[in-house]
Amino acid sequence: MEEKLERKRLNGTSLRRELWNNRYLYLFVVPGVIWFLIFCYQPMYGVLIAFKDYDILEGVFASEWVGLANFKEFFNSPNFQVILTNSIAISLLKMLFGFPAPIILAILLNEVRNRVFKRVTQTISYLPFFVSWVVVAGIWYELFSTDGGVVNNLLVSLGVIKEPIFWFGNPDLFWGMVVASDIWKGIGFGTIIYLASIVSVNMDQYESAVIDGANRLRQIWHITLPAIRPTIILLFILNMAGILDAGFEQVYVFQNSMVLDKAEIIDTYVMKMGIFRAQYELATAVGVFKSIIGMMALFAVNFLVKKLGEDGIF
Repeated sequence: MEEKLERKRLNGTSLRRELWNNRYLYLFVVPGVIWFLIFCYQPMYGVLIAFKDYDILEGVFASEWVGLANFKEFFNSPNFQVILTNSIAISLLKMLFGFPAPIILAILLNEVRNRVFKRVTQTISYLPFFVSWVVVAGIWYELFSTDGGVVNNLLVSLGVIKEPIFWFGNPDLFWGMVVASDIWKGIGFGTIIYLASIVSVNMDQYESAVIDGANRLRQIWHITLPAIRPTIILLFILNMAGILDAGFEQVYVFQNSMVLDKAEIIDTYVMKMGIFRAQYELATAVGVFKSIIGMMALFAVNFLVKKLGEDGIF
């Protein structure tokens, strides 16, 4: 017992010494900690709204407790299946086509030997990332417009279609438009992340591979891909945590009444219920449901990755 007390005392002393010796470094952390406490942790008490019949005049704690009634209302809603299906489908399509896109572009740029062409291509590819979704939607509406849109005019002139297509008014085309625009906007920034991992590879490995007779494809398969595999796994796990996060800003600016059956997702539904209809308790319940599903997906994918012998995020 005395040994344990002595060990605790020594640990406490070493911790205080560590904090004091590096006090100036820890001061840099203080603003970040304060920001998280104020804007991330302090508002979390608002989750209680999901379990109450919220009255904005009485406040969160004084409102009547209703348990899981708001969750049941959402699950029994006729929109539940449509909203859940749209959210999962758009997210999975983005994962299927959007996730590999920056990996492929990073590998292709790494194989380019002309530095000027490489830098120009990389710059052009990541410029859309800094443009807001409102501007992107305007650009895409102009490109795919039925009245002088470049895409429709080109397809008509090539004989692919006989008359212009109303791309944003066709529910069957909406998911494809969303995925394509998401890739166009985000591929450049994702490429930067993977190129940073590729740059860290020792060039001697490529030289040794050339001596052994490995061609470009063999070098990519045995050197480049293993080098960026930890980054791929990390980003894949984090993306799976947002399986229900189909992209609020993008979907909201792209959706309209004609494609609402394919465009209504959880985030847009939460905004409409919470802000437009003032059903704060229902909107909060839907948000909590989304967070729980995301957390479960995170733990499940991380567990599976570790079972396969890779390093998870925790």
